[in-house]
Amino acid sequence: MDSRESRRDRRQFRWHERTKRAVANRRIFPFLLLTTAGLATLSGFIVTLVDHKDFPTFGVGIWWAIVTLGTVGYGDVVPHTAWGRVVGSVVIIVGVTFISFLIATVTSYFVAAEEAEADEQANADRAARAAAAEATLRRIEERLAAIEAKLGG
Repeated sequence: MDSRESRRDRRQFRWHERTKRAVANRRIFPFLLLTTAGLATLSGFIVTLVDHKDFPTFGVGIWWAIVTLGTVGYGDVVPHTAWGRVVGSVVIIVGVTFISFLIATVTSYFVAAEEAEADEQANADRAARAAAAEATLRRIEERLAAIEAKLGG
């Protein structure tokens, strides 16, 4: 059981890291496109296998999967068999949750990236102010030392 959890954690970590890299490199759209295309291809293949009457070709299956994953559902191709509807239900649920999850994840990564940039800028500003204050204090100390030398001398 522990090895299964460990493998699942590693897969989740890899997914998380790939998504972060895609957002950081501003390559999120190709990443989203490939993920959606992969889901559509898999869903189209499965529905073509389980409901060959309503989905006579792989292309029709992919078309249906794309519009169903995108929650558009034009209605031009619809499953009529029980297994086709089961696959359709799963594709709808995956599409809605995938899109919601993706939007939330991408938004949070964009916000985190902007916050990191803002923090970096704030740290640079703080360091510049600290250096200026340190230089001012050094000049004040030098003047005080010169005044003390004149008074003590």
